Amino acid sequence: MPVDHYENFPVASVLLPARLRPAVESIYAFARSADDLADEGDAPASERLAGLDAYDEALHGIALGKPPAQPLFQSLAKVVADYRLPLAPFHDLLSAFKQDVTTCRYANFDSLLDYCRRSANPVGTLMLHLYDAADPANLRDSDAICSSLQLINFLQDVAIDWDKQRIYLPLEDMRQFKVSEDHIAQANADGAWRALMAFQVKRARGMMLSGAPLAFRLPGRIGWELRLIVQGGLRILDRIEAGDYDVFRRRPQLGPADWLAMLWKAAGMKIRLSRMAHVG
Repeated sequence: MPVDHYENFPVASVLLPARLRPAVESIYAFARSADDLADEGDAPASERLAGLDAYDEALHGIALGKPPAQPLFQSLAKVVADYRLPLAPFHDLLSAFKQDVTTCRYANFDSLLDYCRRSANPVGTLMLHLYDAADPANLRDSDAICSSLQLINFLQDVAIDWDKQRIYLPLEDMRQFKVSEDHIAQANADGAWRALMAFQVKRARGMMLSGAPLAFRLPGRIGWELRLIVQGGLRILDRIEAGDYDVFRRRPQLGPADWLAMLWKAAGMKIRLSRMAHVG
């Protein structure tokens, strides 16, 4: 299954147990197709929102035991029933996708984090429910990891989002570091831009590390999957720093060498986290 178009969803991993793959694929199909309604093609905003409203209605039908006849929703209804999944995370995803249609700027970090709460955190919540591990501590750390992944994706894609007329950097932070929209329009990675990006990288890294202990509370394959997800996010941040924060000309991406480094770091991750906690 292709994953490049929805980067925060841990699908098709060799570490994912075979018994869960159909469920994850069904959830992914829902999220991917709904996100495409919001982002792809040239349909007017009203048509996009109507399509997403139809998805909301389909979820209400699933709750009533009357899912629409389309295979997408029939499959999702079975997964929801088999794993007793809550429907709130699906509604949250749709809320975020609708927001993408109507909102292209974020005044401050709290408003951006609220978007992450609905655009990214539901993925982790649903995965924890699939593994029957959705207790409060796990959900808290999962939210930190998922929100961090979303923020990292925003840092990667500043130029791509600009082409869509969107900015996912808090305007409050841009003002603080004396960065204007012209910096993005002109791909100007000057000192002010680098200072802003260094601040964003530090914040995303801290959030990721705060949730990382979850990878050691979850057993077996899911624990290893999560360690690699954490290391992937941290590796992208390292790449941003190594490129002197110029994400316009050098969009950070992971290659084979990065995956080897991530495996190595995942293997020693518990020791490093323990040392950091001791120093802190």
